[in-house]
Amino acid sequence: MSAVLKNIGIIGAGQMGCGIAHVSAAAGYKVHIYDLSQDRIESGLATINGNFARQVTNGKMTDEERSAALSRITGSADVNDLAPSDLVIEAATEDENVKRKIYTQVCPVLKPEAILATNTSSLSITRLAAATDRPERFMGIHFMNPVPVMKLVELVRGIATEETTFSAAREFVASLEKTVTVAEDFPAFIVNRILLPMINEAIYTLYEGVGTVDAIDTAMKLGANHPMGPLQLADFIGLDTCLSIMQVLHDGLADSKYRPCPLLVKYVEAGWLGRKSGRGFYDYRGETPVPTR
Repeated sequence: MSAVLKNIGIIGAGQMGCGIAHVSAAAGYKVHIYDLSQDRIESGLATINGNFARQVTNGKMTDEERSAALSRITGSADVNDLAPSDLVIEAATEDENVKRKIYTQVCPVLKPEAILATNTSSLSITRLAAATDRPERFMGIHFMNPVPVMKLVELVRGIATEETTFSAAREFVASLEKTVTVAEDFPAFIVNRILLPMINEAIYTLYEGVGTVDAIDTAMKLGANHPMGPLQLADFIGLDTCLSIMQVLHDGLADSKYRPCPLLVKYVEAGWLGRKSGRGFYDYRGETPVPTR
């Protein structure tokens, strides 16, 4: 555990928020999850419980460790319950207006020395920090999905982030047994700056009829040794998230090579967002996923 941070607050009981809560509680931190919906909190806690149970089955933790970790996690729909937090990580939807609104509600509740971090995968840390009352104690701590499995965390400083904030965040991430990579505050940082244009190019390859969904994913799995094909990965990430990151890259870097593929836009407009909605480049409503093109 970090010498400085003891209580971790998480904003958002979705996939990312619950993953961060999972690894933080397993590392010995007290964790509080805040979300507007009590139902989402209950559902998130059930997911965390299931993921811990799987780790027990796989021999990665004992049943006693699972019980102890679960006992360290609480959740509520009352923002005031974040008050004891030493570090609060916002893991809300990838929408700058939503995040700014959250900071307006959360900042007055936090103690002055508390660090506020965002799990954004693409947005400007400097710009988000400016929407808070503590830009020097604000930074990006970007976990990869699924959090309990993925070893990497991108740390991103805004222009105002103090060294003590960065050091505390680095120590926290190390205590979770994750590997830190430091990225500068440019659109989409390192991983998504490289990954999302590749996914977008795969969608263009499909759009232009160069290959089918199956051909493209098989080609990249067996031809480039990727564990998952780019279209399968897009469905896993969520096509709405893929589109929003491409738009951030396109707007932020003003280069036509980042133009979102029209087919990606069409799928998002149809509500075909990938696994979470049942359909994307694959249809997940049957026994096994079937390509939709």
